[in-house]
Amino acid sequence: MANITCFGEVLWDVFPTHKKIGGAPLNVAARLQDFNNTVSMVSRVGKDKKGRKILKFLKGKGVNTDGVQIDEIFKTGKVKVTLDVEGSASYDIMFPRAWDKIELTDQVISIVENADAFVFGSLVARDVISRETLYVLLKLAKYKIFDVNLRAPHYTMDVLWYLINQADFVKFNDDEILEIGSNLGSKAQSLEEIIAFIAQETNAKTICVTKGGNGAILYYQDAFYYNSGYKVNVVDTVGAGDSFLASIITQLLNKTEPQEALDFACAVGAIVASREGANPEIKQEDIDKMVNS
Repeated sequence: MANITCFGEVLWDVFPTHKKIGGAPLNVAARLQDFNNTVSMVSRVGKDKKGRKILKFLKGKGVNTDGVQIDEIFKTGKVKVTLDVEGSASYDIMFPRAWDKIELTDQVISIVENADAFVFGSLVARDVISRETLYVLLKLAKYKIFDVNLRAPHYTMDVLWYLINQADFVKFNDDEILEIGSNLGSKAQSLEEIIAFIAQETNAKTICVTKGGNGAILYYQDAFYYNSGYKVNVVDTVGAGDSFLASIITQLLNKTEPQEALDFACAVGAIVASREGANPEIKQEDIDKMVNS
């Protein structure tokens, strides 16, 4: 398995009736570790009870927390999550928080330089401190995986375009790639055309677009692969895309055939959507059953 570093927000998702540890990079890290990768988290928490609980959670998962800094001033991240009748989530993301202030340290540099892959998102670039740290680390990382998460008003097209150009692999959902493609002047009428446009205009040679319950499209080594989704009763969608990404990263880095990798990742994402929270336990037999359904 691979040595992978995840960079970005760690926080608490606060639902109307309960709260859970989350943040896309943390969710990806936890699932990557479930698949027996060696995983490090680079982030920042407040000097508070919520931050200590996040560190305990990551350590309990087996994720290396040497790159998780403690902030003396800013609190641990918090997001207010609202679910609609179909289980789709909307987010109110508190700002500023500790994860906005990730500092560039020798320890962080060493962690990233020694990783086989570096996973980062767009949300962590909302504040200049974490953004500048990210920009330096992107110059040092061997293989860069960009997880696009458009959360208004926490992004600009200039920053997104820069990050896409730094990445080897980009993951969007269908709404995100349509918005970005339109803003970049693409006249494409289909997801395939937008994917091809982005691949041509940037350094990203692997592009994946998730389509909610309708599966995903993978563009890999100049070929398209498709999965039309697996039917489940959706409980909530929080973390489904994160587990999808962790799954497809693991599969592709281990040289699994692209179609098999995509099917596996769609199955994992569907299982997560059918259960409460971003990090439910998943057994291999559950994945096999879903793929073969």
